[in-house]
Amino acid sequence: MNTTALLCIAALAIPAAAQAYEKAFAPTKPGALEVKIIPERTLIVAQQEGRYFDENNRLFRDLFRYIKDNDVSMTVPVKADIDPGKMYFYIGDGDLEKELKDTDAVKVVMVPETKVMSMGVRGSYSEKNFRQARDKLAGHLEASEEWKQSGDAYAIYWNGPFVPGFMKRFEVHVPIEPVPKKKKKEKSE
Repeated sequence: MNTTALLCIAALAIPAAAQAYEKAFAPTKPGALEVKIIPERTLIVAQQEGRYFDENNRLFRDLFRYIKDNDVSMTVPVKADIDPGKMYFYIGDGDLEKELKDTDAVKVVMVPETKVMSMGVRGSYSEKNFRQARDKLAGHLEASEEWKQSGDAYAIYWNGPFVPGFMKRFEVHVPIEPVPKKKKKEKSE
């Protein structure tokens, strides 16, 4: 079999293999903009002093080592706070009963249900792509009469490192809350 055929098979097989992981919530389709509720979940988190894009491989290694050492299943997506850099893995339903403990490198956290505006994107997991999507999402929120931002934007990554950049899917989420309705002044007689 020639190299081109192998690459084509791999390109089709890699995204299909990623579908085998438990999903913490449904993805937003690339190009779509939606309001969705991220359910309350248990996550594990690794943090660094600098920005996320400065050295995210160390964060991944710390989290991967933790799930391997604690026999925890891999799930998707991966959540990333940008500044300071944090990477989160969602804990799947089958592992919630385990007594997961903090380590020096990884903390176990419970994240409450959160309403977000989500923008789905296709492309590499770069700072440039994150910023473009974040800025576009910020523009939608500024124009919205219904929603306002209530927290910092963060990234949601759906694919592993072996998926080619042009095939990767990610989202940018911005926590939101309703814009208060203005009360009409009553006419005085």
